[in-house]
Amino acid sequence: MRGTAVVVGAGPNGLAAAVVLARAGLEVTVHEANDEVGGGTSSRELFGAGLTSDIGSAVHPFGVASPLFSALPLERHGLRWRHPDIPLAHPLDHGPAATLRRSLPDTAAALGPDARAWRAVHGHAVRRWESLVPGVLGPLTRVPTAPVAMASFGLRGAWPATTLARAAFRTEQARALFAGSAAHAVLPLTRPLTAAFGVLFGAAGHATGWPVAEGGSQAIADALVGLLENDGGSVKTGSTVTDLTQVEPADLVLLDLTPRQVLAVAGKRLPASYARALGRWRYGTATYKVDYLLDGPAPWTDPAVAGAGTVHVGGSMTDIAAAEADVYAGRHPGRPFVLVAQQSLVDPSRVRDGRQLLWAYAHTPHGSDRPIGRRIDAQIERFAPGFRDRILDRVETSPADLERWNANLVGGDIGGGALDGLQQVFRPIARAVPYATPLPGVFLCSSSTPPGGGAHGMCGYHAAQAALADLRWRRRTAEAVR
Repeated sequence: MRGTAVVVGAGPNGLAAAVVLARAGLEVTVHEANDEVGGGTSSRELFGAGLTSDIGSAVHPFGVASPLFSALPLERHGLRWRHPDIPLAHPLDHGPAATLRRSLPDTAAALGPDARAWRAVHGHAVRRWESLVPGVLGPLTRVPTAPVAMASFGLRGAWPATTLARAAFRTEQARALFAGSAAHAVLPLTRPLTAAFGVLFGAAGHATGWPVAEGGSQAIADALVGLLENDGGSVKTGSTVTDLTQVEPADLVLLDLTPRQVLAVAGKRLPASYARALGRWRYGTATYKVDYLLDGPAPWTDPAVAGAGTVHVGGSMTDIAAAEADVYAGRHPGRPFVLVAQQSLVDPSRVRDGRQLLWAYAHTPHGSDRPIGRRIDAQIERFAPGFRDRILDRVETSPADLERWNANLVGGDIGGGALDGLQQVFRPIARAVPYATPLPGVFLCSSSTPPGGGAHGMCGYHAAQAALADLRWRRRTAEAVR
């Protein structure tokens, strides 16, 4: 297909959209406001040369599972997935840590009395993983291509995470392991549909793992740029687009922007009703991030945690549920739920001289300016006594810092908008083609569109497919009236 396309934003979704458009034959130009590509998959040497930290996302269960990424020859452009021995560990105050292992039977067996229940909750999703993933990583309003897989998933996922966990599991290990995964919804665990995150993240660990990108998450963006350039596309960094007139004329314009930025760039042209709908978009809970440089591995009490790529630090299911409820209500929990990634244990290329990097973040109220780094320290110290003594250096990143770095992270929301209420289904508004705007040829491809946040590129993929279909229709219509 001949034509031109412009993509605004070089995060994983913008780059994914650009690759799809370029492979369809369009001449594609990507504009990125920052001086480097990557958005949520950026990496930097925060602590000096040879010490690579992930600025945004760190562990990628849906990157390796992404139907788009798995179909693209990203490995030819340097992307290598590194899998930890244990995808996920969840330490507890009393008793051994719960661990999510690649093997469903091994994970279940370690949960003792809950072995059968763990298999029952996750087994169907694992067995039908290849059929399930395209459905959950796309618009939930469309007719599923695998209705049986989606229906089975829905029967489990529709419940509040705490309700399903209490009904299905007897041990604190199983309940906490499930609740930690469910907390990726960034919602109170008493809300309907939060169980879907617990099932999905657990099944991902068994089916395709929770890997890191070798050399840093930046490798994902760099591989996409390599593919784009191989197909004739280009990226302009340090190029801020403040008005659509800057990218005209083009057959297609795709915006890897959240509703607030879309209104700033295109608001004057948008119909008033559509603009008002975008203006009602609600951003979600914020993230407070701490990167650590340690003089060696974190001294976890339970040795099993030392081999995990990801550690959910929050204690029991009750503890996690209380912390997430506090954040959602605008309160700062004394013991926040902390997500920790140990990428340098999985990928030694990121460090040198025996030092280790630790990546951690906690949820905090939207737009909060309260520093909570010491609370994050305390939570890790709770399960790794002596952790503070191992810290050589640290970098704290507040919600405001995140938004200054990436304008899409409004108020520190890394998911492109809250997943509660109708926003979980209709992103960004109820529309037959959610990626299309009322402006001819202009489409949205950020995490504010289905399926939402995560370094999987599927928002960009679906937006590009919708844009290509629209361009074909417009051209056929123009031919018919000649």
